[in-house]
Amino acid sequence: MEAPAPLRPAAWRALPGWAEDRPSEALPALLESCRALAAMPAGRELGGAGEAARRGGSPAAWRDACAGAAALDAALARLTEPRLAADGRRARMRARLVAEAREYRARRFFERRFQPFAVAEPGLLTGYYEPVLRGAREPDETYHVPLYARPPELAEATIAPLAQGGVAGGLAARRAFGRWRDGRLEPLPTRAQIEDGALAGRGLELVYVDDPVEAFFLHIQGSGRVVLRDGTLLRVGYAGQNGRPYHAIGRTLIERGEIPRERMSMQAIRDWLNASDWEGWERGMRLMRENPSFVFFRLVEGLRPDQGPIGALGVPLTPMRSIAVDPAFVPLGAPVFVATRAREGEGERAAPPLRRLVVAQDTGGAIRGPARGDLFVGWGPEAGDRAGRMREPVEMFVLLPRQGATEMAEYHEPPPRP
Repeated sequence: MEAPAPLRPAAWRALPGWAEDRPSEALPALLESCRALAAMPAGRELGGAGEAARRGGSPAAWRDACAGAAALDAALARLTEPRLAADGRRARMRARLVAEAREYRARRFFERRFQPFAVAEPGLLTGYYEPVLRGAREPDETYHVPLYARPPELAEATIAPLAQGGVAGGLAARRAFGRWRDGRLEPLPTRAQIEDGALAGRGLELVYVDDPVEAFFLHIQGSGRVVLRDGTLLRVGYAGQNGRPYHAIGRTLIERGEIPRERMSMQAIRDWLNASDWEGWERGMRLMRENPSFVFFRLVEGLRPDQGPIGALGVPLTPMRSIAVDPAFVPLGAPVFVATRAREGEGERAAPPLRRLVVAQDTGGAIRGPARGDLFVGWGPEAGDRAGRMREPVEMFVLLPRQGATEMAEYHEPPPRP
């Protein structure tokens, strides 16, 4: 029996909170994607399954939409806010009207250029961030945890996915890492083996950091910032993985009764790993070694401090406007509207709904399935705390370029604001 399509066409009114978002704030992220797409071969595969692959699975499919985004950006640049006069009242009113006009034009652009597609299954939205660590170029008693560069023998291959449940062709191939032996791709040593010295003495150490727990979370996030003793800022980015499966230690802590499921978060895991006594610390170190996956890094040049890390699409990520997706279902570069529900409760359990337009610019090892998203929150401890607590059911809508005059005729432009 054929499985239902992962995406189905939807009307704009079906997007919860679409009218309240500020889509102009997603435009810079979209333009970053457009610049990357323009530099790619027209036939390069961006991912997506079925309709998503047909409409948005190659850079050529985004050419017209990107031209429209550039024109919109130029038009918005001409809408400047007035300088505040002494009394300020008339200028503030004008500023409000300018802001409304900006959002009206941006919203109209997306509604005219794109067709929303609802993800047919319930979704999950989590968050990730760019950690900030302390480090040194040479090891000592304080800085003793190495971040490794990619070993030269590490190879990368694309593995064609098997059709599942009737969802056949169009699925994107997945990356696999390892080293070639007798025509087979075999994984590199495990995390525990590498920590025990499997790669030592080869000059692969990029930098040394002072905290094994923060280094572990850096592996999970895939990129980060390292502040050296003299204040120099290094940016490190994902350069590959040892080919071992990722094991979620949070699930292990739940199964062992260490942390209740309802209290599970990144911060709860960090607190458990950072147990104050020696016995607790050793248990934390042993638990991290149960995850055999190990990430290699590279130094990233040319990023400003106010820019996020480079995502899988090759562009800097924008806080709260960039999202990691599974490219087997959602093409990289596509705008995605996410809508969570407000959580009931008090304190940490109470949260307002998050409803906003974001852009698919990254991927992740744990991001699997059409309705799975990982929102880039930002960098530093506050972003880490927010990202660690983000685990929400979500409705996801993928925006794909409209095709031909028929679809444009189906779009009804809303009346202009008075």
